[in-house]
Amino acid sequence: MIAKVGEKAPNLSVSKWVQGLPTNIDKEKDNVILVEVFQVNCPGCFLYGIPQAIEIYNKYRKEGVTVLGVATAFEDFDKNTVENLELLLADGETIGETLKALGQYGQLVQGKKLPYKIPFPVGMDLLKKEDDTISQEKINEIIESNVPGFDAYSQAQKAEIIERVKQYLKSKQYSAKTFEQYALRGTPSTILIDKKGILRDVGFGQNEFLEEQIKQLLAE
Repeated sequence: MIAKVGEKAPNLSVSKWVQGLPTNIDKEKDNVILVEVFQVNCPGCFLYGIPQAIEIYNKYRKEGVTVLGVATAFEDFDKNTVENLELLLADGETIGETLKALGQYGQLVQGKKLPYKIPFPVGMDLLKKEDDTISQEKINEIIESNVPGFDAYSQAQKAEIIERVKQYLKSKQYSAKTFEQYALRGTPSTILIDKKGILRDVGFGQNEFLEEQIKQLLAE
């Protein structure tokens, strides 16, 4: 089942809590929950997403906000691994495109390390090895989640979209359960859940309204 805004938020599917005590949505009742979803090999996650989540954590953790991190993988499966996540959390060590981009912006210390520590619990998304079968059901699920108004497209446009989805599925080695269950479009992404455990918002990329959304949920 795909998570829907306005309905009860499903628990995160985590293969391993790499940092912090194991927890989940149903264990954080009465708190506003922010889930920051990122990839280890994602420069934007460390330029925007993670710093913003840390700021929220520092400002609101004593006000009833729980911040959780979920490292996922929908591409670059050789880099977005639990082993690289462990290095990142234990020693601040960056890799791949993250290392390259943050280095260019002068945001690393000792050549390849983050200048800050992620202070909240972080888990690794549950990855499942894909088989080689590309079913119509899989194609339809991806289109439904990512292409609003698909039925309004021309036949030629529909065929092009379907072919692109097929090529994506052919290159996909794993499915990431939390990423797919919340129908995320990429990283960084944010998942906002209210005090009653209801999913209130799913965001992608930079979110300049995130703090305001947090304040509104705390006031409810």
